[in-house]
Amino acid sequence: MAGVSVQAFRRQGRRFGAGLVCSEMVSCAGLNHGNERTLGYLRIADDEHPLAVQIFGSAPGAMAEAARVVEGAGADIVDINFGCPVRKVTKTGAGATLLDDPDRACRLVEAVAEAVDVPVTAKMRRGLENDSRTALAVGPRLVEAGAAALTLHPRSAKQMYTGEADHALTAELVDLVDVPVVASGDITSRTRALEVLESTGCAAVMVARAAQGNPWAVAEIAGVEDRDPTREEVVAELLLFIRESVRELGEQRATGFLKKFYGWYLGRGRFPKPFKQELVQLATIADVETRLLAAAPGARDLLDDLEAEFAVGEEVVLDLPISALGGG
Repeated sequence: MAGVSVQAFRRQGRRFGAGLVCSEMVSCAGLNHGNERTLGYLRIADDEHPLAVQIFGSAPGAMAEAARVVEGAGADIVDINFGCPVRKVTKTGAGATLLDDPDRACRLVEAVAEAVDVPVTAKMRRGLENDSRTALAVGPRLVEAGAAALTLHPRSAKQMYTGEADHALTAELVDLVDVPVVASGDITSRTRALEVLESTGCAAVMVARAAQGNPWAVAEIAGVEDRDPTREEVVAELLLFIRESVRELGEQRATGFLKKFYGWYLGRGRFPKPFKQELVQLATIADVETRLLAAAPGARDLLDDLEAEFAVGEEVVLDLPISALGGG
């Protein structure tokens, strides 16, 4: 979810029924060095809570200091990433590679848990290699080190996002630990969510890619509402997301950041495929808004209502712009 789970995305998730939202992963090194883009992730609105901020790194001291910054910014949970399979993260000794260094992983959890008063959680993959069962050995040790909950995405780092998430492994982890386990991976519908909850005994499910440009999936999975949005509703939500992203990122940065969202919102048969490509080629955000409202004029009133009802209230801002392009 790097380059996706910015404040606008998280606020939308809460509005559609998510019980907890999470930041994209934040580099502990960037926080500790005062990197402008990294600190920009810690922009937290009052309607995002409860909110987890996920950090990654490989040095216990640096992770502890970063956790203190995260707690100070208002996070309700500090989550540690032991799951990212991306090379530029794993080559630093962080992310999923820590599953093959359980002693260090435990030292990270212990250091962070001692540094903050909020709960510390950990997100894992099953291991580095296909069919690995490393998570079952490491998970209980992370709990002993201080993890208050575990999230398991039961794909290997090698799989990335291919194949299927093996939630039989999630069920095994649930039986091994006495803290809540969250199931992540292939949670795309309420039916699937209920199946995973029942078959694994997990405490909750995590929704990621299914929510990209599709907050109605979050509402359906959460049991809030189950219906397809109208074209006007899709455009109104996209326009609100555009405006919120511009407020967070500035127009120049938001222009590139938003392009992937056009396809996510407008796909699924909601609009003809060429329409998304047309928007990507427009020069300015104003041009995009004009074209969207021309395609669904009724969205204007819906947008006005959304902006009036869900205006940003108080928020923690570190006097820095948020980055949509950093991270792993």
